[in-house]
Amino acid sequence: MQSSNLGGTFTLSNSSLTLNRMGYGAMQLAGQDGQKRVWGPPRDVPQAIAVLRHAVSAGVNHIDTSDYYGPHVTNQLIRQALHPYPDDLVIVTKVGARRASDGSWPHARSRQDIIDAVHDNLRNLGLDSLHVVNLRLGGFTGPEDSPFEEPLTALAELKQQGLIRHIGLSTVSAHQIALARSLTDIVCIQNFYNLAQRADDVFIDHLAAHGIAYVPYFPLGGFSPLQSSVLNEVAASLGATPMQVALAWLLRRSPNVLLIPGTSSLQHLRENLDAAALHLPVESLARLDRLGGRGA
Repeated sequence: MQSSNLGGTFTLSNSSLTLNRMGYGAMQLAGQDGQKRVWGPPRDVPQAIAVLRHAVSAGVNHIDTSDYYGPHVTNQLIRQALHPYPDDLVIVTKVGARRASDGSWPHARSRQDIIDAVHDNLRNLGLDSLHVVNLRLGGFTGPEDSPFEEPLTALAELKQQGLIRHIGLSTVSAHQIALARSLTDIVCIQNFYNLAQRADDVFIDHLAAHGIAYVPYFPLGGFSPLQSSVLNEVAASLGATPMQVALAWLLRRSPNVLLIPGTSSLQHLRENLDAAALHLPVESLARLDRLGGRGA
């Protein structure tokens, strides 16, 4: 599959990294036992490996992961499935949280937390340098107004040491990105956004003007999938699934939007990738645009 079939490409600001806009998020590869989501190994390791290999063979060159998925599970699977990595494969990881024994996701933002997390990612992925490391600042669904100079400075120092190449932020506000950019270059933002959750509309346009990628997580609604009669009707009219329409809408939203839908199913992976070629007529786009309104 050619990159044109994956939504086109986007080059991260101040970098030589060009990503196909339809990527893959590895979080769902870790076990899901209903009590501790993203905890432990997958139910079917060969299937997880097959999903990763099919994504890359289909043209995906942007995989999103974190060493706290599992923990350690997704990075070890990525290494098992894909190492030695293709030259154009960009692996983006996250730090700033950890997994507690009860399955929760507490913050881990001290200087030593950041150093340890980067080295964990390097070791489990089998890399000498990480392409992009996102610093998670907020919770699952939005930013938190708390100091972040210490962890961001630690990442900047690790970048100077050559252990990481680029820095991004996750669950961040427009105010925080302005402060962060005064401390170091930021190449991407990863926030909660989808067809129904539209608070970042203006933020996306601002980032596009500065050449910064916007990567919506939970693009299909999160652990509870998007539910909408309009979405269902548009999908039926196009002979597509509602989730394919939701992904296609995101690709049309702005050229700096990069997608990382996750799945542990080969069938769903193929459906997600096919969404990049789905054409949304003007009238369908108008109906979908009205679902979430426009964020402030």
